[in-house]
Amino acid sequence: MFNDTDRGQVGIGTLIVFIAMVLVAAIAAGVLINTAGLLQSQAEATGEESAEQVTDRVVVQSVSGDVAGSNNDLDGINVVVRRSPGAGDISLDSLIIEAFANGESTTYTDDGNDAYEVEELTDFETSGTLADSADRAELQFAPPGSTLGEGDSITFSITTAAGGTAFVEKRAPSTIDDDDSQVRL
Repeated sequence: MFNDTDRGQVGIGTLIVFIAMVLVAAIAAGVLINTAGLLQSQAEATGEESAEQVTDRVVVQSVSGDVAGSNNDLDGINVVVRRSPGAGDISLDSLIIEAFANGESTTYTDDGNDAYEVEELTDFETSGTLADSADRAELQFAPPGSTLGEGDSITFSITTAAGGTAFVEKRAPSTIDDDDSQVRL
């Protein structure tokens, strides 16, 4: 009928199988938790970089051109910029300006042959950095092809170190007076 000698062996086998299943489940849970933590940190980093690209950019307030003598061409472009709302500190030394005019394009950086100049228009807390919403700076560069004639257009973008970009397209006035030293585009 009932065998008392075999009962212990069946119980131990079941216990070994149960412990093995618990160990496998614990290892799988550990791997899943580790993977979830890694994916969360990558998602946070990607989110922060994306937010910086959207918010950490400059806003162009005005664009003007320097009149080059009697031929009424513009030999200098002056761009007044400020920090966009919600942006962090923006270093003026790390901007990249890409301009297109007269069928030519030029990339301007803070050093090298095609460099832009910076004039701080307000008292900066940190020199060379737009750190406050009241900070204004003027970026100065020559148009591609050295001059911009009456009615010519110029397109340029200003990219910050975070990757935020402001795009601008302007046109020189169709007539420039000899008396003007600077005109608004």
